[in-house]
Amino acid sequence: MLGALPASFGRNSVRLVRGSHIVVPRLYAGEHAYTLQNDDGRICFLIPFQGNFTLIGTTEVAVGSVGEPLQISADEIDYLCRAVSRYLKNPLQRGDVVWHYTGLRALVDDGRSDASAVSREYAFLLDPGPGGKLPVLTVFGGKLTTYRTLAEAALTRLAPWFPQMGRPWTAHRTLPGGNLGGAPWSRFADALCSRHPGLDAAWLKELARRHGSEAEIIIGGADCAAELGRDFGGGLYECEAEHCISNEWAHSSEDVLWRRTKCGLHMTLEQRVAFAEWINLRRLP
Repeated sequence: MLGALPASFGRNSVRLVRGSHIVVPRLYAGEHAYTLQNDDGRICFLIPFQGNFTLIGTTEVAVGSVGEPLQISADEIDYLCRAVSRYLKNPLQRGDVVWHYTGLRALVDDGRSDASAVSREYAFLLDPGPGGKLPVLTVFGGKLTTYRTLAEAALTRLAPWFPQMGRPWTAHRTLPGGNLGGAPWSRFADALCSRHPGLDAAWLKELARRHGSEAEIIIGGADCAAELGRDFGGGLYECEAEHCISNEWAHSSEDVLWRRTKCGLHMTLEQRVAFAEWINLRRLP
């Protein structure tokens, strides 16, 4: 959530832009993506998603404040369906959408009137504080794909206050689950299946896709599905849900089903409700 902006930075220095995506049943065969030119000059993309679905995005709508509901509008759904239907044999309808999600971009306001044209770059505001002893560095803008570069640049700005700071080190450090021993993902997944012949190979590959090398931690010593804990449906077992809660800061059913695993797409409504009841009881002291 955004805090109050320093007066020296100006009143309109942050631009809030809502971006939404929709998911529909798979539109085409193959693992390739499409980038489509819309008639308004923007682009939309189609990406294979979770095996049986296609992800379509994105919209860009100006938002007045962080207090506004973060929810895709009917107009945004219609916009994406219409943009993609220009290239499809069978047009998409609003009723084809099985799931959607929305995010809020906090961008540096560069004065452009078109929300889609606003820069995704980041900007810093450094306040040395009283006597230069307690610096406050405020970060504006930026995006997920450049977060490591942003973090290192931020520490560089703070380096004068931390003379013992080491050199940058993250460029060649793998993320959690990313240590595949130098093997391509497909070879890693095949090896995982070979090591666990008593577990379903399709499930193991999905687990590897979600967690990489941490899949072994989740499996533990399980030799069969019954040892993975409760089967919630949709490819989600209790061992993975516990891992998300204990190691990935998941607090709600939405965190696990939609943000961490996407298993919610493959579950029935009854299964999703049952999982929500389980995780709510799991969180009780």
